[in-house]
Amino acid sequence: MSTGERTDGRRPLVGVLLPTREAAINGDHTVAPLLDFAREAERLGYDSVWTGDSLLARPRLDPVVVLAAAAAVTTRVTLGTAAFTAALRHPLLGAHQLASLDRAAGGRLVAGLGAGFPVPETAAEFAAVDVAYTGRFARLDETVRRWREVWRGEPATEGPPGAFGRLPTPSSPAGPPLWLAGSDTPRVLARTAELYDGWLPFLPDAGAYARAWERIGELAAERGRPADAVTPGLYATVAVDPDRAAARKQLDAYTQAYYGRSLDQMAEFQACGYGSAQECAEWLGGYVRAGARHVILRIGSLDPGAQRDQLAEAARELVPALHAGT
Repeated sequence: MSTGERTDGRRPLVGVLLPTREAAINGDHTVAPLLDFAREAERLGYDSVWTGDSLLARPRLDPVVVLAAAAAVTTRVTLGTAAFTAALRHPLLGAHQLASLDRAAGGRLVAGLGAGFPVPETAAEFAAVDVAYTGRFARLDETVRRWREVWRGEPATEGPPGAFGRLPTPSSPAGPPLWLAGSDTPRVLARTAELYDGWLPFLPDAGAYARAWERIGELAAERGRPADAVTPGLYATVAVDPDRAAARKQLDAYTQAYYGRSLDQMAEFQACGYGSAQECAEWLGGYVRAGARHVILRIGSLDPGAQRDQLAEAARELVPALHAGT
């Protein structure tokens, strides 16, 4: 089988990002619209809802708080972080937060994890909470190992004996699935294959995705992990509009407001698609054929009305097409 046509029989899932950062850009920090968005996504047939995390670099509401609230108003969808900057938090604090959130969600949590995007704003964010910016990738991997120890009920390795006791445990002894949000560098692929339960890249090319996913499979097998040990995800930004030119204009305005960069600049390293729901489905289908099994959509608009319209439009055609694996 060619790398461009990898499939494993698992039905592709489709999720959507809650617009926490978009609301913050608009100066809106209310939670109720986000909960309405989560309820609507579940009603429309999405498989998951996700939220990002940033303290100062791209501020927004805290993802643990938002997802705990979303857990109370949904019953079926997976709830995920995309991505939780675990390296900013003391490992025991992170273990406590995620175990509590997983309990609130009834075991529906997936924790996508990142070490922080390498830009000056991230370095400033780390400095603000007195956490070393250098070595953050190794810190993330060590944090994940320690979370799993704590969740299994093993004694905490820091502080006086018995100082922490036994933290609350997640819904299952293994804890929630932990995905690595990263690219396709050899180090990221090796870390994913060795330690993580999922891979969440935003690669702009489906061919590169296929090659990277094949390499993760090889590395995981070398480490004796089962073939289904790692879930292949994808984080993709879309603007859904039957007028392709209008969709591109909207997405360009979005990236300019969000990142201070044009769509052309962002599309060099992020998966960005635009056009009708069918066009977006065809584009994302390339990733599904390359192996992706959980596609997370970020709607590329700052307008709440447009976000809701595109959520519904994608649900009518894009989501069923991806569910079908096309």
